[in-house]
Amino acid sequence: MRKEHWEILKKAAAGVPVPGTPTAFIVDSPWIPGYLGISTIDYIGSPQIWLQANLEVLRRFPDAIMLPGFWVEPGMAAEPSGYGCRISFAEDSPPSVHPVIGDIAEADRLSPPDPRKEGLMPLVLSWYRHALGRVRDAGMDIRIVAARGPLALAAHILGVTEFLVGLKTEPEKTHAFLAMTTRTVKDWLEAQAEVLPGAAGIMVLDDVTGFLSREDYLEFAYPYMKDIFSMPVELKILHNDTDNPASYEFLADLGVGIFNFTHLRTISEVRSLTGPRVCLMGNVPPLDLLVNAGPDACGEAARACIRDNGGAPGFILSAGGGVSPGTRGENIAALIQAARS
Repeated sequence: MRKEHWEILKKAAAGVPVPGTPTAFIVDSPWIPGYLGISTIDYIGSPQIWLQANLEVLRRFPDAIMLPGFWVEPGMAAEPSGYGCRISFAEDSPPSVHPVIGDIAEADRLSPPDPRKEGLMPLVLSWYRHALGRVRDAGMDIRIVAARGPLALAAHILGVTEFLVGLKTEPEKTHAFLAMTTRTVKDWLEAQAEVLPGAAGIMVLDDVTGFLSREDYLEFAYPYMKDIFSMPVELKILHNDTDNPASYEFLADLGVGIFNFTHLRTISEVRSLTGPRVCLMGNVPPLDLLVNAGPDACGEAARACIRDNGGAPGFILSAGGGVSPGTRGENIAALIQAARS
């Protein structure tokens, strides 16, 4: 990430006006390999291919902020692999994660992994150590470290349905399970920051928080997310693109600086729920438009988002979620042009 992009993110999160409308995109293994015409296994398995791919994306879109930036991201497999989840790889899609337990009662036999020694996490840390010098030689730094949230991690370990059933039938065991996955999330973020001395931000991705009612969110998600977002860093980003606003009113209290949310909610609606302290990042439809439409439609949708924002300073133009597989480069360029003009 370039220094000027880091400063823009911090100002936007603080509600400080910046020139024009900034654009940012969450980019990772679902999109980058296919966009550049390379194998996903090669992208994940070769540090050289990974580095060149990320540099090429930045060369093609120099005005956009790519989040979290130089993300060593083997799908969603890094943290679950530390718990023993089987990982299946494919040439043209991110790795699949297979649950390691089938019932919440089995969580008692699990223990939090050491991210410096177990699963794929030590390999990710090694990549970061060796890539950092090359990134800095290119005039950039790795400013943000990322992790799946505690509920998303629990759902990978147990399975989404089994986790949600256990949440209702075994609340005490669920709390113990989430305390463990929360510890893993924090340990993983801290381990990454240890090898990346320029990192001063976190990005947490947890769609499973959007599967809960307001009551369940307050009991089973809020305290654990609060623990993570209380980490002493300069910038805190949350991604949750499910169509459920139950958590929105609590994001400012969590300490979320930037929120990437679903395209199924308007910017004005989300701002009315989150309040002015949270910078909103969105929300052009990622599939219907960025994948399946053309630049003209994407540009018009981007301008509609800018109008809907109404000039509020805490706004970053983006997709309503991460950049989906198959997203066309000319459509990303259309968003950047709309923001510029």
